[in-house]
Amino acid sequence: QVQLVESGGDSVQPGDFLRLSCIVYGSNLNQYSVGWFRQAPGKDREALFCIGPDERLVAYSEAVSGRFVNHRDQIANTAYLHMGNLRPEDSAVYRCALRRASCPVKPEFDYDYWGQGTEVIVSS
Repeated sequence: QVQLVESGGDSVQPGDFLRLSCIVYGSNLNQYSVGWFRQAPGKDREALFCIGPDERLVAYSEAVSGRFVNHRDQIANTAYLHMGNLRPEDSAVYRCALRRASCPVKPEFDYDYWGQGTEVIVSS
């Protein structure tokens, strides 16, 4: 059984940095594309990135462009989302997900496995 466990969410101040981790259990990360998503209270789920097994990145969100970076560590079987210069509007529950297919060109939510989410709160 494939399980994704996210961690790293915290309550921080504007301008701070956070790194979220998504550890994969029960399978090898190198078989999947990894998507990152977030959902703020009262708002729709938003797709941020998808990174394929070949490290090719598809970015979906202009709101995080230049501030968020993600990468995957095949040895650690973990995907990471590095978030810099955080803003209050970045407050949300962040989730990672895996799909066997390649990254979609447009944002979508058709993934095979989902993590439980980790909460990020940005407030002064």
